[in-house]
Amino acid sequence: MMSSQFLRNIVKYRALFLMLLLPLSVLIFNNYIPMFGVIVAFKNYNFADGILGSPWQGLENFKYLFQTEDAWIATRNTVLYNLLFIVMTTVVAIFLAIALNELRSTKLSRMFQSVLLFPYFLSFVVVSYLAYAFLGGNGYINKAILEPMGLSSISWYTEAKDWIFILPLVNIWKNVGYGMVVYLAGIVGIDHEYYEAAVIDGATKWQQIRRITLPLMLPVIIVMVILQVGRIFNADFGLFFQVPLNTGALYPTTNVIDTFVYRSLLISGNVGMSAAAGFYQAVIGLVLVLATNLIVRRVSRENALF
Repeated sequence: MMSSQFLRNIVKYRALFLMLLLPLSVLIFNNYIPMFGVIVAFKNYNFADGILGSPWQGLENFKYLFQTEDAWIATRNTVLYNLLFIVMTTVVAIFLAIALNELRSTKLSRMFQSVLLFPYFLSFVVVSYLAYAFLGGNGYINKAILEPMGLSSISWYTEAKDWIFILPLVNIWKNVGYGMVVYLAGIVGIDHEYYEAAVIDGATKWQQIRRITLPLMLPVIIVMVILQVGRIFNADFGLFFQVPLNTGALYPTTNVIDTFVYRSLLISGNVGMSAAAGFYQAVIGLVLVLATNLIVRRVSRENALF
């Protein structure tokens, strides 16, 4: 009975199923079939024997992630930077979305949206050149700001501690536009009758934001945060590798799991180790998403992702 109904639905909505066929095929071939390669993380992989022929070696490939001091520093940097990115990007994006929503000029609002979103589409190769143009020895900050003020030039690319601030600023500049657009779309979807009723009751603009805008944006904020928490063990390779120009003196504050694995792979050529790192990041990310969603579910069931 169910199968005949299902077949009738396929015939009835055949155009929709045909439209679904292509993206579903891409999803399966691009996202699920390559997951077979995860077994490389548990093998002593060699190119001659291939994935299936290489001998198994259990968890040996995972040991290097926990044994060396560099691995611990990379893990610490990855988690702390991502936590900072989540907090700063979310707060700044919400602030900008609310500010743009209050802007009465449509032309100005669209212009600011374009300007803020533009860096999101730049590659980190371009961003690294822009950063060097500002921070290099003959860069804008040293030549146009510090020297005219009679201050000594700063060698940004040899001072590791400065990058604790530089990297979050670059990340916000590049990614805040995307978050802002998402939150702005959430604000635009709020029914204007709420605001009209609040105005009649004498609510100020700040009270409208605090009592209407932020509570109704909460589901969007939670979804965005959960998605970011799921990638807390994945660092943006371009940000941490390209922008500091892979400078060795900056490794204490710029080395993250992705760059650590990349450099380890260049030195050792061990494909199994890099596969183990990717598997480790994916598993931890999944656990964090489930845990975060569980916490949200316990606090507010209707705002949970699933």
